[in-house]
Amino acid sequence: MTQRTILVTSALPYANGPLHLGHMLEVIQTDIWVRFQRLCGHHCRYVCADDAHGTPIMLRARDEGISPEALIARIYGEHLRDLQRYAIAMDNFYTTHSPENRHFAELIYTRLKEGGFIANREIEQSFDEAAGMFLPDRFIRGTCPRCRTPGQHGDSCESCGATYNPMELLDAVSVLSGTPPVLRRTEHYFVRLAAFEAMLRQWLEQANVQEAVRHKLMEWFAVGLADWDISRDSPYFGFEIPGTVGKYFYVWLDAPIGYMASFQNLCTRLRELDFAAFWGADATAELYHFIGKDIIYFHCLFWPAMLHGAGFRTPSGVFAHGFLTVDGQKMSKSRGTFIEAQLFAQHLDPQMLRYYFASKLSAAVEDIDLNLDEMLERCNADVVGKLVNIPARLAPFLERHSGGLLSPVSPDDPLWARVQGAARQLAQHYEAREYAAVVRLVMACADQVNQFIQEQAPWRLEKQGAIQQVQQVASLGIQCFRLLVLYLKPIVPHLAAEAERFLQIEPLRWHDAGLPLGDHVIQPYSALARRLERAAVQRLRDAAQAQGGQDKKNAPGQVEPAASGPGDGQDYIDIQDFGRIDLRVARILEAAVVPESSKLLRLMVDLGTEKRQIFAGIKGAYQPETLVGRLCVIVANLKPRAMRFGVSEGMVLAAGDDGPGIFLLSADSGAEPGMRVR
Repeated sequence: MTQRTILVTSALPYANGPLHLGHMLEVIQTDIWVRFQRLCGHHCRYVCADDAHGTPIMLRARDEGISPEALIARIYGEHLRDLQRYAIAMDNFYTTHSPENRHFAELIYTRLKEGGFIANREIEQSFDEAAGMFLPDRFIRGTCPRCRTPGQHGDSCESCGATYNPMELLDAVSVLSGTPPVLRRTEHYFVRLAAFEAMLRQWLEQANVQEAVRHKLMEWFAVGLADWDISRDSPYFGFEIPGTVGKYFYVWLDAPIGYMASFQNLCTRLRELDFAAFWGADATAELYHFIGKDIIYFHCLFWPAMLHGAGFRTPSGVFAHGFLTVDGQKMSKSRGTFIEAQLFAQHLDPQMLRYYFASKLSAAVEDIDLNLDEMLERCNADVVGKLVNIPARLAPFLERHSGGLLSPVSPDDPLWARVQGAARQLAQHYEAREYAAVVRLVMACADQVNQFIQEQAPWRLEKQGAIQQVQQVASLGIQCFRLLVLYLKPIVPHLAAEAERFLQIEPLRWHDAGLPLGDHVIQPYSALARRLERAAVQRLRDAAQAQGGQDKKNAPGQVEPAASGPGDGQDYIDIQDFGRIDLRVARILEAAVVPESSKLLRLMVDLGTEKRQIFAGIKGAYQPETLVGRLCVIVANLKPRAMRFGVSEGMVLAAGDDGPGIFLLSADSGAEPGMRVR
């Protein structure tokens, strides 16, 4: 494998408040990709920084009676703490309020000016007469002039992605005073973005961007590239533009430059890194930015233009993701769906959030919903019920009969071959940022290992005195567990580290998938992961709701949309209706493709006292052989339905969309067929 040299960044969090789970979605997505590259032996660096300039920071510091520098220093410490809690393996987390950032901002501006790409002219800008200051775009709220969505910021619409002049907003008001802004004339500085159109089109043909992003950029080209305002008037917290008085670099100019500044700071600290090899016009390293879909315009138009015009390299690719919703709703403090990263970590294991996000993330620019109940069920079923269930069941046999010594595994063993053979496809999924596909494939392998254990029944072999067979079964299962841990290491690094200690092995690398362990002794087993408790999930919800109410009380000028509830169009049922549904645990005995159907599998399930045939629309998500022996949940009192292939005597419960994005609802290990689901 050819070693690659890669620099990766994620968007800079704003130093005006704590990190929330929307931030964590992005840095977790980035961190998983970075960890995979490192696992493969590539030279991959990951840098980020706090976005530490702008009017909001200045105003918050003023409200708190401290300097902006003191505020951003405090927030920086909080952000760094949260990144470490969630195992985000950045090489450097820095700040845009730094000498390096000032240097590169002034350098890029000067080179753009010398190249004839800077223009200055008088403009009319929004002014809050009550507050006595010009307003940043995001301090103006109103209705989007394109799609008519209310409550949008003054620079771009979160709903349709449109960018516009803040005075184009309908019913615009200042968020500082609640009064309509007025226009005043002032001199501003602009980058002539249209001068870079040919270059940007060429970059777009070569860069690694999603098709949805490419399509959106082509729409912006069709509309025409407007000059980009890069200045703001005093009072402002930031860097003053060279040769001016009372004019400051707009935060969106020096924020992406923070990527360069953070890397330069890393180069200064480590010395062996060459800045020019990553950022010079002839740089050979790969450069990728992970961002939210709301800042595509800045990263795919302004940023490449700035870099090119100033004689630096352009990005190799820009990877955008969607927004995060919580329990099906937009993140909102008043609804209790705005969850801070530190609050989540106080109640639940951040590693489980990493796993859950991975199970839903793909390369598509799609919104992700954090359903806390689904997270509990999936993490308990997958991480606890499938993955760590393997050593929990098998290690005691090895402790009793061989002092933890593993028997050799034949490379030709069918189970080993299937699990080991998944490595190549998993690597492709990781590289393509298809983490949900990674989770599905790894859990399918875990199902096969657990099915093997169930079929071989080492507990029964032990009673029969077949100790050598017990040793072989347990050893093979543990060897496969080692591979599964390797496959999930970029997603759950803390669990992987605990498993490596249990296995008494060096940190796993991707090439370790090729060979089983030889004669090797493992430690006695202790719990590698703990179940998420429903009570803890509820405590998190309550705390988020309480915190949202307190924040709303402390900031009466910030208006949140009304919360949904009864009367909002939802078709509710009562507890008596729900009580009529008989949900039962069942074990799948047989699974086969229905040749006449593109979606159906024929299942024969055991309900403890009877067996039933059920046709389930899960063909696109599961290979039939991976389902045999698995526990599922069915609606047992559904009226039988005659189909042309036969009679379906129930319904298997699953979640998700059609195709590969569908997941069976499973009972935890220990449940028995026929148990009532409550």
